[in-house]
Amino acid sequence: MLSVYLGKMDQAIYYPPAYFDNRYEDEWITDKLSVEMIKDVDHSEVIGPHLIESPVLGPISVKEISGGVKTLILLAFDRSGKVFNASACGDNCAKWILKIGNEKDLTINLRHLMDFGSNEFEIKILNTGDIVHNMEEFVRIAGKYV
Repeated sequence: MLSVYLGKMDQAIYYPPAYFDNRYEDEWITDKLSVEMIKDVDHSEVIGPHLIESPVLGPISVKEISGGVKTLILLAFDRSGKVFNASACGDNCAKWILKIGNEKDLTINLRHLMDFGSNEFEIKILNTGDIVHNMEEFVRIAGKYV
């Protein structure tokens, strides 16, 4: 289940892309999930664990993918138990956060109102203990904290 702590969270990794650059593992990059996220969010192709083909930048290293994708990869594969500030992600990452949260217990920090879309979902708000099922319920609570 996806759990979200809204607002400032001292123990959260505030800027996940910098953490990613120093901690990622090659096998994370070539995993099917990462390949799909990189293609969807960055519109780029994974050539190998050290090379991404960007339609805008050309051949780039893994360290040059977007901060949003770096954060998603950490959410999916990092086993440190750390909580990451998912506000480093744009709304185009929201469906992936929901997907990862459906596949495992996942806790994130959000410091903005992320748009999780018009479909039903299940998110536990750690600030209150409430479980929300749509954007209306999410905004009603999140608006008090972010």
